[in-house]
Parts: sequence; C-alpha cells; structure tokens
Amino acid sequence: MTLPFAPPVAPMLAKLEHEIPLGEGWRFEPKWDGFRALVFRDGEGVHIQSRDGRGLERFFPELVPALAEAFPPDCVVDGEIILAGPEGLEFDQLQLRLHPAESRIRKLAAQIPASYVAFDLLAQDGVDLRAEPFDDRRARLGSMLGTEATEHLPVGETAVLLTPRTDDPEVAAAWFDSFERLGLDGVVAKRADQRYVPGKREMVKVKHRRTADCVVIGYRLSKTGDGVGSLLLGVYDDAGRLHFIGHTSAFRAAERREILERVRPLETTMEAALEAALGTLEGVDPARMAGGPSRWSRGHEAAFVPLEPVLVVEVTYDHLQGERFRHAAGFVRWRTDKAPRDCTFEQVQRRG
Repeated sequence: MTLPFAPPVAPMLAKLEHEIPLGEGWRFEPKWDGFRALVFRDGEGVHIQSRDGRGLERFFPELVPALAEAFPPDCVVDGEIILAGPEGLEFDQLQLRLHPAESRIRKLAAQIPASYVAFDLLAQDGVDLRAEPFDDRRARLGSMLGTEATEHLPVGETAVLLTPRTDDPEVAAAWFDSFERLGLDGVVAKRADQRYVPGKREMVKVKHRRTADCVVIGYRLSKTGDGVGSLLLGVYDDAGRLHFIGHTSAFRAAERREILERVRPLETTMEAALEAALGTLEGVDPARMAGGPSRWSRGHEAAFVPLEPVLVVEVTYDHLQGERFRHAAGFVRWRTDKAPRDCTFEQVQRRG
C-alpha cells in the first residue's frame, strides 16, 4: 500500500446552524443528498468507504472503473455518492442499491447508475494532506478533476464531478434556494484554513427547514413511563384515508408529562382508530396502518396507544422518503386552528 493511511477513516462532520455564516475566510458548497463516501485509490485498486466504515464498491460496481479513471493511483478523496433522476436527486432509488443479491445490484447499476461528487482531498502522492488548509486541498482536487457539478446532473450515466464552491455568501444563498428543487439539502460552509479532522463537527451545514401540519394518531410512552416519548403522525390522501407518515419526539421532561395529559382523553381502540382512518378494516395494508412497521423502528416496534384523530401539530422535517419522514420530525406547536382533514399529502409532496 502506497497511501499514507489506511481505511477506515471517519469523515469530518458538520454542525447544524440556521443561517449561512458571514465574514472573511468562509467557503461554501452545496450540500448533496446521497451516501457520504471516502474513495481510497491505491495503485490499481479502488475502495469506497461509507460513513460508518463499510465497503461500498460491491453495491456500486459502475463507480469503480469511473473512479479509477478520474483519480490518480495514489489518493484519498472525500465526497458523496448520488443518483440523479429527471427531476433531481433520488435518495429512494439510491437506497435500492443496498441489496444483498449481486444479480440485482448489477441490474440496478445498469438501470439507475450512480455518480460521485468530490469535495475534499485527504491524501495524494503518498502525502497526508489532512493538516493542510482547506483552500490548498481544494486547489489540488480542482486540478485533479476540473469538471464541476451543475444544475444539469448526470441522468442515466455515471460521472465523477467536483462540487461547486464559492466564497460569496450571496451566491451560497442563491444555491440554497435554487438547488432545493433538485433535491439538495442546503449549503455547507468551511473555513479556508480549516484542517481535515476525522469524526469531528468542524464544518457548518445550513439545511432547508420544511414544515407540515399532521394529525396525531397515537403515542408511545417515554422510557420512564411518566410521559409521552413520541407522537405518531398522519396525513390524509385524496380519498380521505389517513396514513402514518412518521413521528416526533425529543420532548423535555415537563413537556412529556403535559402532552400525556393532553392526549389521554383521546385514547381509543385499534379497531376504532382504523375505522376513523380508513372507513373499513377490510383489505388494510399493515405497512400503511397508523403505527404499523416504520423505517425508524428498525423492526423493534414498541407498543403504542392509538388516539382519535382530532389533534393537529406543526412539525419540521428534512426529507420525505417515499411516504414517510426519513428522520424524526421536530415539534413546533399545536395547531388548534387547523382541521385534521386539512392535513394532506399535498403539503409534503412538493419539492422546492
């Protein structure tokens, strides 16, 4: 091995802020919505490492020759694996690539090929660059690649691109707005003299704050049992059926007890909840039932208490993945002025 360090290497992370930072010395990049990946190009070999240290080249075989051609034979690059569709980045399609069957992966690689967007250079020609200023690392990376990603993302093909960069916060603000329709997360800010510190939140990220009004369809008790641990959320479709969309949690102790007092008078049976949600128990898809299996539970579904669908809350969320919030939504406020039937999929299905 000719590289100055071996995988796995924890990627440098970003802390969340609500505003784009101002002042001298900041550099800004779009925040991509994909799989964080470090590429180790060692001789003729290519190793793609995930954020948590796993190898990804098995799941993205089309990237291996593309990365081998784009990068010199002795470097380590930090970036993001993305998958672009006609309307922008497709995270759901990207997740399909994490399949156990090699035949399925090969088929998907041909049908929905992924690309790689590079944004930092950690090593080159046997030299560890992590202690060098970011501006120097970026200059080296730019000389290596040259082709910046644009609004015309590669659809149906594999490309290796350089992320755009600016030192103008007004340009960064324009990216924040204009790139949202393409499915990008927001903006990342880095200091010009910043070292690369593995595993530390040394960068700044500013993400889009999306809100939605949702019906409270159930709750789970906190671990202590004296308050609400999480609220289950639902929205209505065009046919008037209520669907589970996610949950909100992370309440303070006093809030957990207060919410429990608010929801307890609305407790109901599962049969009554399903009747209210769907009008019938016949032909119900369990995956779409309120409190049914969810992505965030990872198969360990805790008991929940169904509620009459009368309370409405406003929440913040980052992404809609399929018909569910990808992560836990943030509680904003109770919406006593909003009718439950006005909480529809329409408010969360628009991008940008």
